[in-house]
Amino acid sequence: MRYMIIVKASAQSEAGVMPDEKLIAAMADYHAQLAKAGVLLDGSGLQASAKGWRINYSGGKRTVIDGPFAEAKELVAGYTIIQVRSRDEALEWTRRFPAPHGEDVDAQIEVRQMFELDDFPPSESLEQMRSIGTGAVAAQ
Repeated sequence: MRYMIIVKASAQSEAGVMPDEKLIAAMADYHAQLAKAGVLLDGSGLQASAKGWRINYSGGKRTVIDGPFAEAKELVAGYTIIQVRSRDEALEWTRRFPAPHGEDVDAQIEVRQMFELDDFPPSESLEQMRSIGTGAVAAQ
């Protein structure tokens, strides 16, 4: 089972303020523990939405909308992807996630289970996805 731990943005992360050394050290330690346990698949911070864009799909057309985007609390500032054996194991790991903007700053992470290719009915398109490694699960 793969889970994505989604770190919600803050006004500071959207302004491009880099985390302090104490927070970087806490994140590095947490991710090192995940790696040592063999459950870490990926993790990274994201640059501010001002450097990004969205593609809006409507009426068969695509429109590019450049950032920044309003409502920082609705944006993603970073993520970690873990692969564990159960929801309970994922919950245990996420309870240990460092406060993403520092211990004294209100924040929120969101955790979502990712679909696996085996969750979908067999099809030729699904086999094409599997052949290129999309949605693949690493061996544990």
